[in-house]
Formats: sequence, structure tokens, C-alpha cells
Amino acid sequence: MKNISNKTANDKLIFALDADNYEEALSWVELLSGHIGMFKVGNELFTAVGPRIIESIKKRGQKVFLDLKFHDIPNTVVRAAQAAVRLNVDMLNVHASGGSQMIKETVFAAWACADKLGQTRPILLAVTVLTSLNSADLAEIGFQKDTRELVLHLAKLAQTAGASGVVASAQDIALLRENFDDKFIIVTPGIRNASATTKDDQKRTLSAYEAVKTGADYIVVGRPIRLAPKPLEACRQIVQEIADGLAAR
Repeated sequence: MKNISNKTANDKLIFALDADNYEEALSWVELLSGHIGMFKVGNELFTAVGPRIIESIKKRGQKVFLDLKFHDIPNTVVRAAQAAVRLNVDMLNVHASGGSQMIKETVFAAWACADKLGQTRPILLAVTVLTSLNSADLAEIGFQKDTRELVLHLAKLAQTAGASGVVASAQDIALLRENFDDKFIIVTPGIRNASATTKDDQKRTLSAYEAVKTGADYIVVGRPIRLAPKPLEACRQIVQEIADGLAAR
């Protein structure tokens, strides 16, 4: 059995900072700093409060995943990514369905911007298929591929275009690990407690233990911590699941 340190397990956990105001978001940052690896700032929070929350997180020595899923013409996404780099975020993402040109130009511009500023290059991910979508949803939209086929197709496109890795459902991790080496990063949202039975808008989920054991590099957790009666205890439980998952690889 491998000996996994708490820090190693902590670093794999990204907390979804899904708040609609600065004060609430900051309270979570204060509570969880040092217990997780990164805070995810998504559309809801960034639209409500803007870059201020990123600056506050960074001032506390914590890492930021800017989860805005850029998807537009290449020039627009390039400029948005450069703005994100100037905020010194540690991770950001684009939609893989924006195409290889958009991804390639964004990766080049973002990393060039980081180099010019003397910053560490951010991890730049491509979103494959949202965890709220299943094969029936894709058919409704007009895709002819099922989720597995589309995830693999988009992941290969992203890798060829230079992305660091992908955001993908826990149920797609095994497929991705069969086709990509360990250097290709997999970030997995939609993680639920191993014992959870609650149904919500996430359709393709796994527990933290199963996701990490299968090969996820980072997992994104929101509701299982945020809605828990004792959030810090729930956080520690998930970190333990991560450690167990790493040990079981």
C-alpha cells in the first residue's frame, strides 16, 4: 500500500466556489484555505463580483481555477485568456468544441503572456462533454456521436492543439487513460460523496475515491462540501477518499 501524504491528497482537491456574492465566497476561502489545493471561480461568482475575488484568493497564497469555459472566435478567446493570465490564475479552460485553431492560438498566447510576465504557465484545459449531458442530450442537440465517442474525439483534438489536458466526467476517465499518458491532465467535476443518494443535474458522476483511483489528476467538489452540516469535516473525508484512491492505483 502506497503512503500518500495529506498535502498530496489536498492538492488534488478543487473546491467549487459557487457563491453569488463576495462575502460568502470569501468566507469559504477563509474556511478551506490550507485544506484544499485550489478554488474554482466559475461563471456565477465571476459575473457577480469580477476579478476582485481572484485577487483576494491569490493574496492568501491560494491557487485559482478560472472556470469560464471560453468558447468564441479565436481572437476573442485569446484576449480573454490573456486577461486571465494577467490575473495570475493557475488553471483556466476553453470548450474543446471551439475547434483546434481556437485552442492552439489560446495556448500559445496564454503561455507567451505568462512567460512575458515571469509567471508560471497556467494549466490550460479543454472541456469535452459537460457532466450534465448524456448521450440522449447529445442526440437532441444534433451530435451523432455518443458521450464516449465525443469525449475521446474532443480530447484528441485538444491534445493535438497543445492543451494541458481536459475537463471530463468521472465516467470517462478510464477511456481517457487508455488513450493518453499520465502527462495529459484530467480534471473531473461532478464528484459526489461515496454514500450520496441525492439526485441533481449531474448525470455522469463518481465518488472521489473511484475518480482518483481510475486516474483523475484533480477532482472538483462543490455541493458535497458546501451543503454538508460540517463542511470542514466533509472536506477532510473527501481528502481521505482521494488519498485512498491514490494508494489504490
